[in-house]
Amino acid sequence: MDAHYRGTALTRRPSPELDRGVRTHLDYAPVDPVLAARQYLVYQEALASAGWRVREVAADPGRPDSVFVEDTLVVCEDLAVLTRPGEHSRREEVRGAEKAVRELGLRVARIEEPGHLEGGDVLQVGTTVYVGLGGRTDAGGAEQLERLLAPLGRTVCTVALGRVLHLKSAVTALADGTLVGLPELVETAALPAVRPVAEEAGAHVLPLGGSEVLVSAAAHETVHRLTADHWRVLPVDISEFEKLEGCVTCLSVLVPDPAR
Repeated sequence: MDAHYRGTALTRRPSPELDRGVRTHLDYAPVDPVLAARQYLVYQEALASAGWRVREVAADPGRPDSVFVEDTLVVCEDLAVLTRPGEHSRREEVRGAEKAVRELGLRVARIEEPGHLEGGDVLQVGTTVYVGLGGRTDAGGAEQLERLLAPLGRTVCTVALGRVLHLKSAVTALADGTLVGLPELVETAALPAVRPVAEEAGAHVLPLGGSEVLVSAAAHETVHRLTADHWRVLPVDISEFEKLEGCVTCLSVLVPDPAR
């Protein structure tokens, strides 16, 4: 293992039909696929600069939402759990993700019918795994995930969602376990204290290892606050993906090297 690398970051090239992606809580705003493709490359470069080997899941041009690869996978240690998206049009995206994690040598399990689970609803904080229950993930999917992760010493806690697409659309975690986000959008009784952020984009942080964290460039106040708290912040412009309720977490799946 090359000591320089933290692990593998799985990403998926955006479809040229990205503008046809599903919008649940946002009004339609046109997406520029050319700009989205450039932003995707910059996002990959940010991951690589933080020590991640970037590996692309096979592109799926006919599936507009396929760039949001996180929704197809939950990776915990050496286990990759293939999800069963609640959005029916996205279920075929899982095939490409399965091929990618098998090539990485991970053990593979899957969420079975009739359960629904999307990776954007799964927030891992230490040995606790929070699962958001809302429009895309149901109790059956959460229960299956709990059974699959129990042998790895993980405890699953469910969180009811308000008007938000996924749990990680509202709340994410820094590397030290601090939760940040918009607590008014979730059932806070099921969570530790959530540090409120000043803007919606600031609810989405992606820890990259050590003190490095990826944040949307639109989250100006959050970038300043995290920097003041001595985090090394990498801001990236993902404006075209944010028009589809996307964020920095859902554009990749991080698979740490086993020794780290």
